[in-house]
Amino acid sequence: MNMSEGSTVTYFVLLGFPGPWKSQITLFSLILLLYMITLTGNMAIICAVRWNQQLHTPMYMFLANFSFLEIWYVTCTVPNMLVNSLSKTNTISFTGCFTQFYFFFSLGTTECFFLCAMAYDRYLAICYPLHYPSIMTRQFCSILMSLCWIIGFSAHLIPIFLISQLSFCGPNIIDHFLCDVDPLIALSCTPTHIIRHVFYSISTLIIILTGLYILGSYALVLRAVLQVPSSDGRQKAFSTCGSHLLVVSLFYGTIMVMYVSPTSGNSVDMNKIITLIYSVVKPALNPFIYSLRNKDMKYALHHVFFGNSIMQNL
Repeated sequence: MNMSEGSTVTYFVLLGFPGPWKSQITLFSLILLLYMITLTGNMAIICAVRWNQQLHTPMYMFLANFSFLEIWYVTCTVPNMLVNSLSKTNTISFTGCFTQFYFFFSLGTTECFFLCAMAYDRYLAICYPLHYPSIMTRQFCSILMSLCWIIGFSAHLIPIFLISQLSFCGPNIIDHFLCDVDPLIALSCTPTHIIRHVFYSISTLIIILTGLYILGSYALVLRAVLQVPSSDGRQKAFSTCGSHLLVVSLFYGTIMVMYVSPTSGNSVDMNKIITLIYSVVKPALNPFIYSLRNKDMKYALHHVFFGNSIMQNL
């Protein structure tokens, strides 16, 4: 990525969470723990789906891809955050900043579409169980997953490229722990109103449309579940959909505060905390959320961690 001709800034300084050395060590330990949990949990889900033949179904294929996405989602920001928490310079290059910016938003957008695809899968499985195998074939499932990645990485490509071509004459201090849209645009010494409007219009459109689609899908699922005569069937459907809805609530609740509702009224520290929740904390919780009430996944994960020994409580 080339800097615009008017730019004199070659690097940015990420302030992160400033504080005394002891607090930086505590923050480093906490972020590292969450990162290791995210990597271990999501890699375990990928291995469980790959190694267990019973999990070779569309629902678990979506889940494995979602776990792969979450690994890269945290990896594009957390390692740099860990280094900066122990560093005195806290710098990131101009190219590195916009590369992180692009991947952070592209992976986040891809997650929105994956949650849509997973909601559609549950809608078909519960509302049209007889037609589900003929509709949600392996080929169709692969097409949906590919579209999620393609659309996710295309949606913000042009706006982020345009922001990277703005002039940055200084200062170069970003009061955040990652390269986000508002802190970057605030540092530009050229007019940014149109680009900012385009960026937020795209983000708002994606978040609102995908969010409404997910809510609509689960509303239809809930109506169908309530009509199921078997209490076991209702409980299994509620367990599966409940975990999906919890992930959706955590993710959409935070990103809507950041990118749909005006954030100018929020303090800088509040924006950092909200970003930390959806970009670091939520990916660490996802493996627990998806496996906590799913016996098939708990059984497969037990085999990943403990081999052939079988847990009696499963």
